[in-house]
Parts: sequence; C-alpha cells; structure tokens
Amino acid sequence: MLASIVVRTYNEERHLGSLLGCMQDQLTNGIDTELIVVDSGSKDRTIDIAKSYSARIERICKNDFSFGRSLNLGCSVASGEYLVFISGHCQPTNEQWLAALVAPLNQGHAVYSYGRQIGNGQSKFSECQLFRKYYSETSQIPQDGFFCNNANAALLRSVWERFRFCEEVTGLEDMELGSRLVNNGLKLAYTADAAVYHMHDETWLEVRNRYEREAIALQRIMPQVQVNLTDFLRYFGSAVLLDWGAAMQQRSLLRNVRQIVMFRLMQFWGTYRGNHMHRVLSKEMKEKYFYPR
Repeated sequence: MLASIVVRTYNEERHLGSLLGCMQDQLTNGIDTELIVVDSGSKDRTIDIAKSYSARIERICKNDFSFGRSLNLGCSVASGEYLVFISGHCQPTNEQWLAALVAPLNQGHAVYSYGRQIGNGQSKFSECQLFRKYYSETSQIPQDGFFCNNANAALLRSVWERFRFCEEVTGLEDMELGSRLVNNGLKLAYTADAAVYHMHDETWLEVRNRYEREAIALQRIMPQVQVNLTDFLRYFGSAVLLDWGAAMQQRSLLRNVRQIVMFRLMQFWGTYRGNHMHRVLSKEMKEKYFYPR
C-alpha cells in the first residue's frame, strides 16, 4: 500500500522543514510513502529544503499555474493508490495523521477524505474561529454534502483518474471536485483524528484576495449563492461581535480587537467583490489571485 504525499509550495521555507520532518515521524501502519513537491516559482530556500528530504520536485511555471493544474501535475507523477494533499504551510499535530486520513478510503467508507485544521499560537484569532466552525472535533464518516479542503486531504488515485481536478477555477478546486463526486453517488468523509496546524502568514490584502478568488470559484460551483451589500454589512457586523465575545471569554480581546475587525472586513469584502466579478479573468487578475503579493 503506497500513499503519494503531494505538497504544493510557493516560498514556504518558513514551515516546509517542519512539515517534511513530521512526514518522517509518521506511524504509517504499513503504508509506504513517497513525497512529491509541486513548486510554482519559489524564490526562497523551498526547493533546497525539499531536496534535503529526498522529495521529488515538479515545477509549474507562473503562466501555467492554477491550483487544480498543480495538483493534477503532482498526481500524474505519483505512484500511490492513495493521493494525499497537504499545504506547505501546514503541519500534522501527531504521528497518526497519515493513517487516520487514509483510513476512510482504506475501509471503503469514502473515496475522498479530509482532516481537521486548527491554528497555532501565531494564527489570527478570527481564522481560528473559522477552523472551529468548519472542522469540528467529531468525525463524519461518511459525511453529508461536498465540503472538503485540500490543505489536508486524501483521494483514491482511481477516482482522480476518472474525474481529475478542474484547472480553470480560481480556488475551491477541492469543493468543485467534491460536488462532482457527490453528484455521481460517491462519498466524502471528514476525519477529526487527522489534524494539522494551518498557518496563514498573510497580509490583509492577501486575505482579501484569497476570499475574493474563492468567491469567484464558488460562483461556478454554486451559482445560486449571491452576496449583496446588505449581506456584506450583516455578515461583517455579526462576525465581529461574535469574535469579540469569544475573545472576551478567552481574555484576549484587547490584543485582538483590531485584528478581528481587519480580518472579518477583508473576508467579507473579498467575498462580496468576488461574488460580483465576471467569471472570465484577465491575465493581470489571474496573477493577482494565484500569486498574491
């Protein structure tokens, strides 16, 4: 049994060494592994770090990059029956991560699984609240619906060969694939035991761009979802108040009060903007969303 671990990278030197070190410490319960790094033009030490862990390096040039295309590239050179995806700025929380992530696939409960995400001590407060909302402490094997996230996921190779990732969406390539799988009668699973720390080292503009491009992608997946200006104001206001309340309970409001406002503003303003943008992106917009500076 072989699991091919595919890591997408772009200037990930800060976290990549810790991630790849965790790969070596996994208790795989008989699962062999290979490591594939798909890099999209890193200018830092990302490639050197990946080579030091004997990873296979695949490069995708800036003009050809999309999130789905980079994953399809990694999958196409993989040998494993399980395709495991983890972001270059994630890190497993324990040595059972890999075994827990592929267990629903190995046991026949699902064809696509994803694990829990949590913040670390440096994560933005509001993002940690989002992790708690979408990644609970209780597994759902299989789950209802097609929500999933490739920052921490596994897919049967045989299923990828049939469906592959969409290479045109500006984000949410995981949910786009998940929706097609569910529509074809296949099952997804959420396993809380396969947890990772997810560290987003983003500027406020990068946060806005992330939610903007995901909202554009969501229009393709769920065109019935519309976000108007009233929705933006309501979601922003209620999220800030809820986060302030949670921070107050955790006695961390003073140090997080401004950060909460800025994160939620960028999240919902980006969502509103993306929801109203035309789906066909110019080259300039494509580079902004795929390569946020």
